[in-house]
Amino acid sequence: MIDTHLRNIPFSPPDVTDVEIDEVIKAMKSGWITTGPRTKEFEKRIAEYVGVNKAACLNSATASMELTLRILGIGPGDEVITSAYTYTASASIIEHVGAKIVLVDTAPDSFEMDYSKLADAITEKTKAIIPVDIAGKMCDYDAIYEIVENNKSLFKPNNEVQGLFSRVIVMTDAAHAFGAKRKGMKCGQVADFTCFSFHAVKNLTTAEGGAVVWRNDIGLEDEWIYKQFMLYSLHGQSKDALAKTQIGAWEYDIVYPAYKCNMTDIMSGLGLIQLNRYEDLMARRKEIIELYDKALLPLGIESVQHFGKDFASSGHLYLVRIPGINEKERNEIIVKMAEMGVACNVHYKPLPMFTAYKNLGFDIHEYPNAYKQYVNEVTLPLHTLLSDEDVKYVVENFKKVLSDV
Repeated sequence: MIDTHLRNIPFSPPDVTDVEIDEVIKAMKSGWITTGPRTKEFEKRIAEYVGVNKAACLNSATASMELTLRILGIGPGDEVITSAYTYTASASIIEHVGAKIVLVDTAPDSFEMDYSKLADAITEKTKAIIPVDIAGKMCDYDAIYEIVENNKSLFKPNNEVQGLFSRVIVMTDAAHAFGAKRKGMKCGQVADFTCFSFHAVKNLTTAEGGAVVWRNDIGLEDEWIYKQFMLYSLHGQSKDALAKTQIGAWEYDIVYPAYKCNMTDIMSGLGLIQLNRYEDLMARRKEIIELYDKALLPLGIESVQHFGKDFASSGHLYLVRIPGINEKERNEIIVKMAEMGVACNVHYKPLPMFTAYKNLGFDIHEYPNAYKQYVNEVTLPLHTLLSDEDVKYVVENFKKVLSDV
């Protein structure tokens, strides 16, 4: 029976408790409100959680990805490949560094890149691939690395760092996927570089924020790489504020004119408590996904498979596709759900449909599979403030709306 009492179910509010609030207050009272000891501790804890040697915290996943490209020396004359089915940040960073964006269509009926088309897209100018772990589910990295290895002969390194790889570099947009696993490895241990988001709508939030980690087995000197992220994120300044507090240590150098995208201790205080809670938060997301799957999959509605024999998603988004509807009908469904108090979304409008990417020469007709994924996709609310009754309310009203289509 449908709950006739109108509920207000937001799409993805942050799950913040008094414990997080108390820690932020402590940070504000400590005198360290910008990058300081809490940020360094958060970096240490992230690296431990992921299972890598080091992590660098920044103010967004976008900054993490862009700085990675810059540290790798990728720029004008280079090409970087990413998915046509993603948020703009996966591709805009390529434009920011002056490289050429190469978009690859999804595989049929998939949110992942078509790996056969990925192989065809690699040229002598390709320096990096940016896979997207959409909805929190890790991509098929076996396929990606096989393609990269098969095309090693095309790779032309521009500098010593690129020479360490001797192949196209894999830098994952894992904005959704902190905590995901695949074949016994955590997200962050598989790609050469992995960039996480801690934005307000993410599973683990610092309000704004992100982090980058890198594999331990590719010959990179951890302290050198970490120092590059710190330099690039703090104007190229050779000492951060914490280092300058040492007696007589005021003097610093500007190594190169860089950027300003560091994480603050206020953000890190929030993140440290969220990380303490994270396994429980992911477990609750799994419960909600199972409730949705049980109710909706028997109806013929398609969804991302978040859990399987050798993989576990972070459970960030519940993406569904409704067979037989068009874009207009999909949009009407979202409006009707909103009228019932349920906020839904779409992930994602393919990049070639946006003005910015049309102006760069992209045409959605060249990405037919991505377009087909988009036209009938609806993202239902998935967050840890949902009760079982809320999920039931969403499901019952979603069924009612679909029966009227």
